[in-house]
Amino acid sequence: MVDYEVTIFTGNRAYATTMNNVFVKLVGTDGESDRTWYRFTVSCTKSIGKLVLIELDKQRFLVFPEDAWFPAKVEVKSPEGDAYTFPIYRWITDSEVHRFREGTGLLKLLEHWKEDAFFGYQYLNGVNPMLIRRCTTLPSNFPVPDGMVFLRGQSSLKEEIEKGNIFLVDYKLLDGVKTNTINGKKQYLMAPLVLLHKTPQNELMPIAIQLKQTPADDNPIFFPTDSEYDWLMAKIFVRSADFNLHQLNVHLLRTHLLAEVFAVSLLRNVPMVHPLYKLLIPHTRYTLQINLLARNLLISKTGIFTEFAASGGEGMIEILKGSLSSMTYSSLCIPDDIAERGLEAVPNFYYRDDGLRLWKYIHRFVQGVLSFYYKTDAEVEGDSELQKWISDIFVHGFLSQDCTGIPQSFTSVAEMVKFVTMVIFTCSAQHAAVNSGQYDYGGWMPNAPTSLQLPPPTKKRTTSEATMLETFPDINTTANGMAALWLLSKQSTDFVPLGYYPEEHFTEETPCKLIKELDGELKVLKTRIEVRDETLKVPYTYLKPEKVENSVAI
Repeated sequence: MVDYEVTIFTGNRAYATTMNNVFVKLVGTDGESDRTWYRFTVSCTKSIGKLVLIELDKQRFLVFPEDAWFPAKVEVKSPEGDAYTFPIYRWITDSEVHRFREGTGLLKLLEHWKEDAFFGYQYLNGVNPMLIRRCTTLPSNFPVPDGMVFLRGQSSLKEEIEKGNIFLVDYKLLDGVKTNTINGKKQYLMAPLVLLHKTPQNELMPIAIQLKQTPADDNPIFFPTDSEYDWLMAKIFVRSADFNLHQLNVHLLRTHLLAEVFAVSLLRNVPMVHPLYKLLIPHTRYTLQINLLARNLLISKTGIFTEFAASGGEGMIEILKGSLSSMTYSSLCIPDDIAERGLEAVPNFYYRDDGLRLWKYIHRFVQGVLSFYYKTDAEVEGDSELQKWISDIFVHGFLSQDCTGIPQSFTSVAEMVKFVTMVIFTCSAQHAAVNSGQYDYGGWMPNAPTSLQLPPPTKKRTTSEATMLETFPDINTTANGMAALWLLSKQSTDFVPLGYYPEEHFTEETPCKLIKELDGELKVLKTRIEVRDETLKVPYTYLKPEKVENSVAI
């Protein structure tokens, strides 16, 4: 027999404890334990390998009523001496079995978060692959000197730009945003510019960081050749900026709120017997409910994001307004977006590779289904319900802004097919890409600080490890941020993957056949991704079809 030491921590809040019996089960890569009444030790006949999740449930004890319990975390020490942490931070009010993932994070950020290669990698395959673009001309407000970047003299910055090896990330949407006050302390949020270089080894490495938009003596440009903590602090301020812009623009606005626009317009303009309704209704599942919860628990006046993020409060509204005004139709269509950002040939860009294949399969499916019902462009133009749907989206979702490029009406089958493809892709694949890895990348706070409570350095050689620790957010800010990211990354118990249509809205042979064909293509893609990921140090799993939910449901 081998023993696992299990410690369950109850949250430090009123009425958090339970009088019920608590049961625990450990699940590892090589097996699982029996469900055991919690007594600090779980015994197994042999090692169950690396722990991947635990199961918890509580049952009524004798005359005591069933109560509510708020476990904070579970720590497990294996017989091999490995330590595991399972963050929970949620109420358990029933007697059902609840499952929780191990909290180390996919990428072991304790080991890699300081590395330049990992910093650059996240712009391609982290939770925010939407900002990086090829740099064809250095911005006038980012005066990076040629000689400060490539000190070995092998190439100049100008030459590398001409070769297509230089990339830019610009957080200008954060410029001038009013920042939050947390625990009575003013918080800081920068609007950085970041320059990255594709090396001959096909790594994307940061080569220059300016933390504010306007060049000035108190706004130095930081380089990898600066002191360890000057460079590290610059990257930390960038990662905090990325967290805030990702949450509000890339995640909230461009998936959750857009999905709500598509769903509401569908429900109030399109009857249930309409082919568009049958095609899109599976992709609206739970969206209105999860957005209601987000409004109440995350972005309300007392929401977690409002209270514990640098951009919470007034800043949140400013960023959302700026993000909406800069959003375009082409940026929502991954083939157009990748081309516009000049990223077609960037190596090791798995979000692009998997996303383009999913777009192709979804587009082929949508084209097959809608072409079955609409034989001519005139039939599209003459469908008043279809036209009301797209008009409602343009008027209320995009505020009638022509500059967005969103269609005001449909004039052809091809135009309709592309837009509906974008809707399905946004509600499924895009949301999975920018949501599912949040705990993997944000579970280690220094890699994605929700807020920072000291201003950035205005001169070089003024930072240290002590400065860094003082700049990081308070413990309660970190804990609430981690808990939110863990919950948002958690797969729901009634998850429905992309391509599954459990409700039989279609009855005709052709659309039913096309659903089966889509399922077959997604299975081929699943295998293709698995073969590729076997060769990667960090597998990219967020767009594996069986991990992509059919709708914005969490």
